[in-house]
Amino acid sequence: MKLSQFKFNLPENLVALHPAKNRDEARMMVLHRKTGKIEHKIFKDILKYFDDGDVMILNNTKVFPARLYGNKEKTGALIEVFLLRELNPETKLWDVLVDPARKIRIGNKLYFGEGDTLVAEVIDNTTSRGRTIRFLFEGTPEEFKKIITKLGNTPLPKYIKRKTEPEDKERYQTVYARNEGAVAAPTAGLHFTKELMKRLEIKGINFAEVTLHIGLGTFRPVEVEDLTKHKMDSEQYQVLKEACDVVNKGIKLKKKICAIGTTTMRAVESSVSTERELKPSEGWTNKFIFPPYDFSIANCMVTNFHMPESTLFMMVCAFADYDFLMKAYKEAIKEKYNFYTYGDVMLIL
Repeated sequence: MKLSQFKFNLPENLVALHPAKNRDEARMMVLHRKTGKIEHKIFKDILKYFDDGDVMILNNTKVFPARLYGNKEKTGALIEVFLLRELNPETKLWDVLVDPARKIRIGNKLYFGEGDTLVAEVIDNTTSRGRTIRFLFEGTPEEFKKIITKLGNTPLPKYIKRKTEPEDKERYQTVYARNEGAVAAPTAGLHFTKELMKRLEIKGINFAEVTLHIGLGTFRPVEVEDLTKHKMDSEQYQVLKEACDVVNKGIKLKKKICAIGTTTMRAVESSVSTERELKPSEGWTNKFIFPPYDFSIANCMVTNFHMPESTLFMMVCAFADYDFLMKAYKEAIKEKYNFYTYGDVMLIL
């Protein structure tokens, strides 16, 4: 398929700037692939669609406060530094994005926090906005992490055009986040509350946790018409035996296996055995899923509403059926569903 086939017109007022008042009360569109039926519910209604023995696979990655604001030496110019990836915990080397990039050259020093709590030196250029920096900090990795947590800001996506607010620290994180390492939240999971998860558990639904640390590459625009030529950025993932046992039991019993979000789907599809079961593995995945694609593990999924021409939208088109999903998105726009990170949600059965 071609990039242009994933275009649609999205009114700007449908981009959610704030989350729903209560996590589990976002609107939920339910797609029934076998019948073509579309229902309009709220997220807590998800209880009605799952039964004893069904499995939900969660991405337990935790977002770290990746956006720092510092000042350039001498000029004092305000510089945004977005932490992408720690290259070496001992030497405090990081790959980052800087803005405005034109002002930042190799050798420049950047100062963060009151009284210059933290200093970093630019070591190398990686891309037009990318740099490698070294934090000049003598303390332990644990002490360094505390300082970053104190100085950093919740890394809301740029299309949420407002300043970070105190509630974002909690709401831009799933209630089951535990493995820190993502620079963006697995947004489908933002709709779960602890109470709803307990109610699902009481009903007999089993949870399996995997980890995929989301990088900014997930949101990088596709710039080639021929999708086979697009290269995804690699993201670190881990699928442990404990999760595999839960999922594979569900597969054997022909239960619903529901991937909560596109990042969960990427993780499990990167870890498939020759018997089309989930196998333990870890490493880096650059898997790019677009139509047509034969999914091996999940037979249903929960996902937010995505932007046109995004790799996330392409994956959901592959899962739901391209024509059906285009029809559903047309209806979502007509019914004024909220899109993107803090938006509404879709259950595909």
